[in-house]
Amino acid sequence: MYIAMNRFRIALGKEQEFTDIWKNRDSHLSEVPGFKSFQLLRGSTDDECTLFASHSIWESEQAFRDWTQSEAFRKAHANASTSKGIYLGPPKFEGFEQVL
Repeated sequence: MYIAMNRFRIALGKEQEFTDIWKNRDSHLSEVPGFKSFQLLRGSTDDECTLFASHSIWESEQAFRDWTQSEAFRKAHANASTSKGIYLGPPKFEGFEQVL
């Protein structure tokens, strides 16, 4: 099992807009071999931003990597540039392989 996470620093007051983008987005994940599940998580808020994380579970790291090179990935990220002003910097990727 492989867990892929992206951490997002979202500008204050833009949390609902960010959440709506994810709710209304066609991720195309259901058609991707090796995909298991997805969650969008909301973290703490400080005086600068609100932290969010996307959390997807895959059969293997290779299945995740194959998705990042797929047409489904390109479709899911086609409108990413339309959300300017929401993000305080690029997302931070973290990948984890199950050991136990």
